[in-house]
Amino acid sequence: MSGPTPNDAQRELIERTEGSYLVDAGPGTGKTFAITRRYGTIVDRPDVEPADVLLATFTRSAATEMKERIVDHSAYGLRELADAPIRTFHSHCHEILREHGHAAPTHLGLDERITGSTRIVEDDLIEGERFREFLGGFRDDHPEHADFYRALSAPGELLDLIEELASKGIFPTTDGWYRDGESHLDGEFEAFEARFDEANQPRNDGRKQSKLREDLSRFGRDKAYRADAPSKSTLRGGRGTKRLDDDVARQVFYEERDGLKAFVHDVYVEYLRFALRRNYLSFSFLQLFAFVLLCEDERAREAAAFEYVMVDEFQDTSEVQFKLALLLSGTDNFCAVGDWKQSIYSFQYADVDNILEFEARLERFAADLNDDADRVPFETADPTRIELRENYRSTESIIDLSERAIATPASSGETVEAPLDGVVELSANAAFDNTVVEGIRHEDEYEAVLSKVQEIVGNDDYAVEGEDGEPRPPEHGDIAVFTRTRDYGRELLDVAAEYEFPMAYDGGIELFRTDPAKLLLAWLRILDSDADRGWAVVLERVGYAFDEIDHVLETESYPTDTAEFRDSLRELESVGAVARRVLDRYGFTGDVADVLLHAIQSVHDSTTVTRGELIRFIERGVETGSTVDVRATAGDDAVTVQTIHTAKGLEYPIVVMANMNEGRFPPRTGGSSVIEYRDPVGLRQRKLYSEEGAHPHVYDNWRHDVIRRCLPREYDEERRLLYVAVTRAESHVVFAAGEDPNAFLDGLPVEVEAIEPRVEPVDRGDPADAELPFAVTAPDGPVGHTPHSLMDETVFEAAGERREAGPDHESEPETRGTEFGSRVHDFAEAYALGDDVTPSNDHERRVVEFVDGLSGEPYVEEPVTLPIEVDDRRVTVSGIADLVHETPDRIEVVDYKTDSTRRAQSEYETQLSVYYHVLDEWFAGKEVSTSLFYTTDGTRERIEPLSLEELRSLVRATGSGGD
Repeated sequence: MSGPTPNDAQRELIERTEGSYLVDAGPGTGKTFAITRRYGTIVDRPDVEPADVLLATFTRSAATEMKERIVDHSAYGLRELADAPIRTFHSHCHEILREHGHAAPTHLGLDERITGSTRIVEDDLIEGERFREFLGGFRDDHPEHADFYRALSAPGELLDLIEELASKGIFPTTDGWYRDGESHLDGEFEAFEARFDEANQPRNDGRKQSKLREDLSRFGRDKAYRADAPSKSTLRGGRGTKRLDDDVARQVFYEERDGLKAFVHDVYVEYLRFALRRNYLSFSFLQLFAFVLLCEDERAREAAAFEYVMVDEFQDTSEVQFKLALLLSGTDNFCAVGDWKQSIYSFQYADVDNILEFEARLERFAADLNDDADRVPFETADPTRIELRENYRSTESIIDLSERAIATPASSGETVEAPLDGVVELSANAAFDNTVVEGIRHEDEYEAVLSKVQEIVGNDDYAVEGEDGEPRPPEHGDIAVFTRTRDYGRELLDVAAEYEFPMAYDGGIELFRTDPAKLLLAWLRILDSDADRGWAVVLERVGYAFDEIDHVLETESYPTDTAEFRDSLRELESVGAVARRVLDRYGFTGDVADVLLHAIQSVHDSTTVTRGELIRFIERGVETGSTVDVRATAGDDAVTVQTIHTAKGLEYPIVVMANMNEGRFPPRTGGSSVIEYRDPVGLRQRKLYSEEGAHPHVYDNWRHDVIRRCLPREYDEERRLLYVAVTRAESHVVFAAGEDPNAFLDGLPVEVEAIEPRVEPVDRGDPADAELPFAVTAPDGPVGHTPHSLMDETVFEAAGERREAGPDHESEPETRGTEFGSRVHDFAEAYALGDDVTPSNDHERRVVEFVDGLSGEPYVEEPVTLPIEVDDRRVTVSGIADLVHETPDRIEVVDYKTDSTRRAQSEYETQLSVYYHVLDEWFAGKEVSTSLFYTTDGTRERIEPLSLEELRSLVRATGSGGD
């Protein structure tokens, strides 16, 4: 169990395991290294087991990485840690509810129950459609709230509000609000009054009017207020007045909100009931019911308590997650690890004050929870602080730049107090510091970025650290381009594609704005009503000019083959089958097509939407730019394009921070929601419906406009985003802007040069995919393989055959092989899942006979990952098992093959061996067997798996086993 030696601060964290701790862990300070060592120290004690320690993370991948690292530094193996509580808050809340939470809803007065089959909705698109469905029924059942419906801009605002309230621990009961929830909705006048007074103070020793009075000089402009609103002069005071009257604070804060609270309450509690009756819970509701259960059920709380609780990325916790962590702590062994400077997820309800005000909140939250019962059984005063100061990622120059970034104004009128309290100064451990920090600008910023990248690649002036610790010239894969928003990255990729530039996007993509989604939408419109909007897209795709399209639409003389395809689609009953046929027609395969198909089928299956409503669902996805994560390989040496949010936790030798333009970073904000919650003013409404005038009208709320001026937009999180971007860099940072650089670039110590871009076309043979996102492997992580990368591909080239033959292999040995194999696999998956699909050839008919003959439970397309040690280095082999068949006493792993011969069977043995060893560990009490099902003749060949040592030998043969 050798490895790096901890520094003094890391050693303190690893060895001091008793008591309460707040750990300030800045970027690159070895946080994960220290946390996993600490966990190993705790569980290796004779009186402690993994079940006694909760390690809360914020992503499943982080939890997996934690387990893999813990194995290296403890007596436990991956198999023993498989069920250990090293997981996300959502996953752990799910575990609590499965074990203890059947009756949790009753604590809110709800009669419904949480069952063992309750599903968890993780897809925002699906939950959005379910909420839309719910709200349609709610409006019919609650006409008393009609005035609020008329004022709303979009139903999704209410779902966002519910999720925000849930993150704050504000829950409804059937007859009111849980615990002190209503007081939060009312707000706190004293706290607001302090904000009001601060904004209302005259400036320049009383000679200049207050900022609040100045901001209200536009009061009423382009607004329609109700008759009870004061005039601008009455509100601001007469000429020469420097501040608003003190009583204005009370006038705007205290408004009648009983109807608003009743509306939000009814929507909230009825949506909880709707979800329970539909047998699903969202992530927010998992936490809600787990919190209520732990508060109200002492036996469940005692059963769920841990001797040790550690929370990673504490800056990303919400208020309810902080309180959940306290409720799960059976002792004072509570450790929070994070960095306030990297808190960038407020849109996911992260509350940076959890870490900035840790000591105060720890004491206050514990006191609140213990108000009527002893729920937090330890003293919360004086937690120990540990500061990790040694940075193992970046040069001293990068660290200095990042500390300037966290204090740089985001707008021309903003002032930032410096030095900022709570900034822990970091020291570098870089082998050398040749850092280049520079800025470029040109009106054609996309080409300027590409031109700069070409200048950097192979240039010793931008040398990066090689594996031997010595400087080497940079490659494309050493460079990442960060953006504040996705649209810039998409546009940059379009320009890169024109030059066949090696560049790929990593992260969330706007699924419904992709070509596969646009064509699917077009065909759905055609099927629904032969809509011209659909035909225009389809005809343009096949090469018709605009005037030709107009003629076809006017005469309805559609191309014969296209019309026949439409007619064949109309015979299909399943939306999934339609989508699959459309994607197949245009050759769309891979991750984007798979995710699109899954999204469409999931929405159709989990709601009662009609085909027309499904069309509107996709249209809404186009309008809102709804995103999903898609991972795909983009080539071995390509520039990565990411948003800053996606880049969090990653590192690159060279970072290009692009789109440093006014109005883009920080982005200009749009209008706020009609109904919103905000500390310290509580629940507020921006628009009000009224029939007081000659005509019914939706009016602006003048009180909201004044309150908004007292709570101006804060740019702290935008600064933290800039800090995160800079601290991803190991060696060099380049800032790029267009014609109007932002305040950040003006305020940073960076020389900005106007350049003339010159992009040379890149000839790289097969260019990297400039459309699909791809996953960046975290540094120091395990080497990744697939079973295919361990196989001898030359066997498939023998006799000129492809890996899997087509349906007419005797006459066309090289025709449609891989494509046909994929179609058969897709059919097999769909049939095993119960989709309404019909076999179209003998291969698929044999699959039907085989699947129909299975007596147990089939699981399809199961992802499997085998971690193994090869020469002291961790390697993972990941793949997808076509079919896992479970019976009471055995597990059968089956892979479909359309090969016409058995020539490649020895290589398939490698593939199935990986699956065997994973399933053998998953199902320790059952016999596991592996076999190939050949669809050419319906025979099944049993395969004897290779040993782990034989697999290690294959890994070594690839040259990736251990450097």
